[in-house]
Amino acid sequence: MSTPQLVGSYQPGDSLVHRLPVGVKVSTLAVFSLCVVAVRSMPASWVFLALALGAALLARVSVTALARAARGVLLVAVVVAAFQWWLKGPDRAIETVVDLFALALVAVVLTATTPVNAMLDALVRWITPFRRLGAEPDRVALTVGLAVQAIPGTIAIAVETRDAARARGLERRPRAYLSPFVIRVVARAQETGDALAARGLGDD
Repeated sequence: MSTPQLVGSYQPGDSLVHRLPVGVKVSTLAVFSLCVVAVRSMPASWVFLALALGAALLARVSVTALARAARGVLLVAVVVAAFQWWLKGPDRAIETVVDLFALALVAVVLTATTPVNAMLDALVRWITPFRRLGAEPDRVALTVGLAVQAIPGTIAIAVETRDAARARGLERRPRAYLSPFVIRVVARAQETGDALAARGLGDD
């Protein structure tokens, strides 16, 4: 069973995007995301999508990773598009879907060309100057790392819970899916917390 992914796995390479510093890539992603959110225009949405595809080609991201990202955001895009269609018509719905796919693609480009450890090391460097204000860089990096690692696991739980509900013929009952999903996610978080506490992490 394949699991949809919202972010891509790191793919070693020597493309121009791979060689860019982490700060440049993260800053570019932030600016791109702000532009996508701020600019409300159908033509602009297609331009953003074209830029995202261009970045993926430049970074030589595999078609499989792009397809998984598209599939991972598809459900969210359909729900949001239906809501936008109902409120503001088909043009806004299409624009929203295109924007979501553009954001998903640039996120894949970042994660596919940057090792997680490199991003966490950069995060520690950026937060270190704020240590005097009470910030704890190592703890923040640990939190972000756990969050990144939890995404695939949470999606896997969602897929397994959905399949179990379908096998029992309960796919049309939201509670048959949502209740086990929430219980399993909370249990996983509790297990992670207990493992960290057993290693003395989180103690003052």
